[in-house]
Amino acid sequence: MTLQIDQLSTERLILIPFTIQICENLLNNDFSDLSTLGLKKGKSWPDIDVMETLPKIINNLLPIGSPTGFESWMIIKKHTLEIIGDAGFKGFNIERQSIDIGYGIIKEERRKGYAEEAVTELIKWAFSTEIVKEITARCALENLSSINLLRKLHFTETKQDQEMIHWSLQRSI
Repeated sequence: MTLQIDQLSTERLILIPFTIQICENLLNNDFSDLSTLGLKKGKSWPDIDVMETLPKIINNLLPIGSPTGFESWMIIKKHTLEIIGDAGFKGFNIERQSIDIGYGIIKEERRKGYAEEAVTELIKWAFSTEIVKEITARCALENLSSINLLRKLHFTETKQDQEMIHWSLQRSI
């Protein structure tokens, strides 16, 4: 699959896909790629969650080389060009025509609607490709912010286990 995408834009945000090089450099505390793109690190970005996710992003990108859009994206505030989080997909499941979405915003920027804005744009983009029929998500049982966001975005709960709630959003035809 070779959907090439440079960035998505919303009212307050720019979403730019992570590349293997950006991920590897971040893991080595090298922010030169970001400077080249004119981007700044948000106050606590990259946080522990981002650093733990970078190797997974690299593993998703290795077989395909460059971003298709179905991987992870940096969330950037338009007016300051600060990276404040990430959102994205954990690859595309061809058989089920589904993708699993995840997101995280640094603590200083939470509760300002950025996750909703970024996730809404990614959902719109994913369904616009017409190859995605379902978007799934998971969140911890106690993560009320994510539970509220997923409900607001019309995800339906599909199951719960001891730690997580599983969600699904179907493309309306």
